Amino acid sequence: MVSGLLSWLPKAHLKLSGLDERILDRYLKYRARRLAILLGDRAALKRLLVVLREANLIPPVSPPPSLPEETILEKFADYLRQERVLSSRTIIIYRPAIHRFLREACPTGVSDLGKIKQKDVIRYIERHAWDWSPATGRAMCCALRSFLRYLYYSGSNPHDLAGCVPSIKRWRLASLPTYITFEQVQKVLDSCDRTTALGRRDYAILLMLARLGLRANEVVTLTLDDFDWRSGTVLVRAKGRQQVRMPLPPDVGAAIATYLRDDRPITPFRRLFLRTLAPHVGFASGSAITMIARTALERAGVSGCAHRGAHLFRHSLATELLRSGATLSTIGQLLRHQSHDTTRIYAKVDIEGLRTLGLPWPGGMQ
Repeated sequence: MVSGLLSWLPKAHLKLSGLDERILDRYLKYRARRLAILLGDRAALKRLLVVLREANLIPPVSPPPSLPEETILEKFADYLRQERVLSSRTIIIYRPAIHRFLREACPTGVSDLGKIKQKDVIRYIERHAWDWSPATGRAMCCALRSFLRYLYYSGSNPHDLAGCVPSIKRWRLASLPTYITFEQVQKVLDSCDRTTALGRRDYAILLMLARLGLRANEVVTLTLDDFDWRSGTVLVRAKGRQQVRMPLPPDVGAAIATYLRDDRPITPFRRLFLRTLAPHVGFASGSAITMIARTALERAGVSGCAHRGAHLFRHSLATELLRSGATLSTIGQLLRHQSHDTTRIYAKVDIEGLRTLGLPWPGGMQ
């Protein structure tokens, strides 16, 4: 692919020193008319740009023009980071909701921020509160409340409108956790092709989900420095900025050791799990882990689950431990729950335990 690009540049009357993303797109269109674009071709060309820029052989990437709307979103992100001390993940979640609000509330630009009134906020929420699930509606209101508080704090709006954002009812613990059986979990693990580097990497990832109950983002942020092989423990960066050292089960440790010894690309990056295709860097977010889990579930033929992702293994671990006699307190500690209420939802799936609490039906069995 790279050799083809270098041969094409003179024919197109272009120089290597002027190479950028726009020229790469032209070359890919040219090549697609003659040959198929293979998996990894685009990534290889993007990696070429990175290498050339690091060597100062081509100009750095030109930043896109900053729109007024983007400027206010960046300032809001700085406020959340510095004044509210929120995590980067929360800031990313807030951004789309505020972007949509600005498009409707300030159609002529951010100069209208000071003109936003209480009725505008309430009407916006009434229009969009039920566009998605109750949980998403609550998240939208939470983001909007923070943004309106920021507008008042920064002087962009003379009124503190955060108090006029209504709450969306969502009953806690109303749903049941989705889970699969121990046999189904093992079937998913067995579906990984452990004769390949990709299969061994995914097997190690799925083992960490199934045996330790890690969240997708917790797997992504693991680094080589988090493992203490002498004591057999791993440091997990959990929600709420917790850092918890957990014991490493023998099968999980063996799978990770195999991946490190035989399959992990040689790279200066310290993330544990890396992309198999160049550039060999860590995953951008927990979504990659969710896709690995979803693909494995489909490959194993496990169906009938309301939710098919990384969290399914966490729920399945908790359910299996409860049925094996573990207490809710022990499960909460393993899953790193900050509240006991979060763990109590698993009591709903302990049917045998719930039967001991049921009162006899008046008049006998029916």
